[in-house]
Amino acid sequence: MNIAEAKAHLSELVARAEAGEEVVIARKGKPAVKLVAAEPRHKRQVRLGVWEHLNIDVPDGVFFDPDPELEALMDTPIDPDAR
Repeated sequence: MNIAEAKAHLSELVARAEAGEEVVIARKGKPAVKLVAAEPRHKRQVRLGVWEHLNIDVPDGVFFDPDPELEALMDTPIDPDAR
């Protein structure tokens, strides 16, 4: 893909690179650069002040990642007889 095409489709190219595709951009018909996904940042650890004396590192995922068990419970009625 040449530079003019890349400018017109930049967001699409970024999405393709994020998906793992290697995108080559050419200048005057010759490969000039590769667009690849950046390495993910290291996940930071959350230290809760209340637990700090216990030296427990709690990963962000505990607070931010979806919980399949909880989501399944939310899809079922609290009182199964109340249908």
